[in-house]
Amino acid sequence: MGSATALAPGLSRKLKKVLETRTDSADLLASLNTLSTFYTENTAHARRNLRSTIEKRGLSVNEEFLAASSSAQQALDQVEEEVNALAASCDVIAKVLGECNATTGDLISTTERLKQELETTTQRQEIASCFLRDYQLSNDEIKALREEDLSENFFKALAHVHDIHANCKVLLRTHHQRAGLDLMDMMSVYQEGAYERLCRWVQAECAKLGDQDNPEVSELLKTAVRCLMARPVLFKYCAEEVANMRHNTLFRRFIGALTRGGPGGLPRPIEVHAHDPLRYVGDMLGWLHQALASERELVLALLYPDSNAETGAIATRFSQIPGHDDRKADPELKFVLGRIFEGVCRPFKIRVEQVLQSQPNFIISYKLTNTLEFYSHTISDLLGSETALWNTLLGLKDAAQKTFFDMLRTRGEKLLRYPPLVAADVSPPPALKEGVSMLLELIETYDSMMVPMSARKPAFEPVISALLDPIIQMCEQAAEAHKSKGVVQTSRRNRTSSDTAQLRRSSIDAILDNGSGALPSKTRETPARIFLINCLCAIRQPLFGHEVASEYVNKLSSMIENHIHGIIEAELEAILKRCGLSTKMSLFHDSLKEVESGESQLPLAERDDTSPATLSECLKTFFGLILGSENTLPEFELMQVPSLRSEACHQLAKSIADSYEVIYKAIMEPGNQYPDPRSLARHPPDQIRTILVGC
Repeated sequence: MGSATALAPGLSRKLKKVLETRTDSADLLASLNTLSTFYTENTAHARRNLRSTIEKRGLSVNEEFLAASSSAQQALDQVEEEVNALAASCDVIAKVLGECNATTGDLISTTERLKQELETTTQRQEIASCFLRDYQLSNDEIKALREEDLSENFFKALAHVHDIHANCKVLLRTHHQRAGLDLMDMMSVYQEGAYERLCRWVQAECAKLGDQDNPEVSELLKTAVRCLMARPVLFKYCAEEVANMRHNTLFRRFIGALTRGGPGGLPRPIEVHAHDPLRYVGDMLGWLHQALASERELVLALLYPDSNAETGAIATRFSQIPGHDDRKADPELKFVLGRIFEGVCRPFKIRVEQVLQSQPNFIISYKLTNTLEFYSHTISDLLGSETALWNTLLGLKDAAQKTFFDMLRTRGEKLLRYPPLVAADVSPPPALKEGVSMLLELIETYDSMMVPMSARKPAFEPVISALLDPIIQMCEQAAEAHKSKGVVQTSRRNRTSSDTAQLRRSSIDAILDNGSGALPSKTRETPARIFLINCLCAIRQPLFGHEVASEYVNKLSSMIENHIHGIIEAELEAILKRCGLSTKMSLFHDSLKEVESGESQLPLAERDDTSPATLSECLKTFFGLILGSENTLPEFELMQVPSLRSEACHQLAKSIADSYEVIYKAIMEPGNQYPDPRSLARHPPDQIRTILVGC
């Protein structure tokens, strides 16, 4: 039964194929759409004849295609006929050309040979032209070098000679050495003749420039000079010619500026101001500086045109010639400028020396020194050192400086020869005030002096020393003379009630008072020292705030401190001697040292000089001085600087208190065996210090 219902294998495959067919594919849909255009009825007959219907449809489509392409087929047939005819014509032409080629073969080979020979000849002609261009001068160039006036053509030809000479050096490296040597000899002849001619022309042109005050240098002359730089000897001749011409011209201009002035009398002659040394010398230096700038510009433009920014093409070519070294320009420039300014050195030096011989005052002499110092550095920067003008300025500066210091030395010697008398109030002498005023003016001049960037200000300490040292020595001589007379002149100044430092009674005044004639003779040096302190303070005070005098101010301060210390020692010695304690202080000090070292000693109480009775009388006098009632301060009142006067009083009080402290310790020391030490030293040191010092 199962076998009866099974399908045949072929039918099964067909059904399976039909079932597996995709009905949504694009090809199937397109085929069905096309089939629907002519398959209109779905009948059994139509289905049986479907294949034949499709074949008929295909046959009709092919027939339509053939009918549509028949015209194109006819056109292609016509083209084929024409192509065949063209091929036949080409065959005929090829046959004719073959016949012509056979007859003209010799002519073509000859033509090819001649063409190759023409190319070879052309190459040889180009090589010969290049050789003539690089190794030979044209007739026009030879004429320009030898016959024509100097122009651009001359320099172009000369530049060509240099190029040929350089090319010959290259030729010598090849196997054409003989030709290179011959060409170099020929070019050397042209070159030397051209340079000699060029040198004569440049010398003639430079001679013309010497007749003008402010000449203009032409570009042709600049180019000629640049060419001559390749010949150092010829260039040196031309530079010397320029220097000699400008030397004479500058000398005439300087003398004219001194005596005649400018055109029409303006500016006025410099010698009109000969009565004013500072302006006279300054005008001459200013004229020389201006002339140096203009002459330097002229020499640079003429002899060293490479220093200018713009140069021509030919000039640039000559600047590249071997042997042309710009580094040599600077010393050569200074040599030429130095030669130009040699002529003005003598008249300038004579006039400045006349000014110095007229003995101007201190200030003018110092200003002249500074002016010459400034211009010596300025001109050295432009002209260089070791030139005649620089040496002249340096010598004049030294002469002015020597004149200035000679005047200071003469003044100092005069002051030392005739020292003034010390005034009653021990005030500084007028010569000191005059010297300080002069120094302040010199400092003002020094601070305002001009200094070039390449230089530094000269040292001012020698000026201060030369001016003030003799004044200080004069004051010291006056003080010594005053002290040697043995006269103590006291002057007491009335102090007003507004002086708060003196409202209270001064214990130091009480110590120093108690009779005008009671002071020992050693205090006679106190007025002399106070005189020196007043003089040193009068010098130091105006110098505060001036940096150039700071070291000297420190020196003065040290001297003042030494004199104050001397006054304190002298006054302390006088007070102790008056109390009878002066000779005993060494015993007190030795006693304390022996106690500290633990050595055995003779008790002070057993010595005659330091016995209790003697020491009691001395201390009684000492305490009596401290409890004095007068309110005057001899000698110290003569100090004109209140701060120093107060400092001296304070230091003296402190020294007295320190001395009493030594005495007190020696008395209280048990080893000195004083029976009742507190009855001798009734007041402790702190109390005495408070009474004297106030602290």
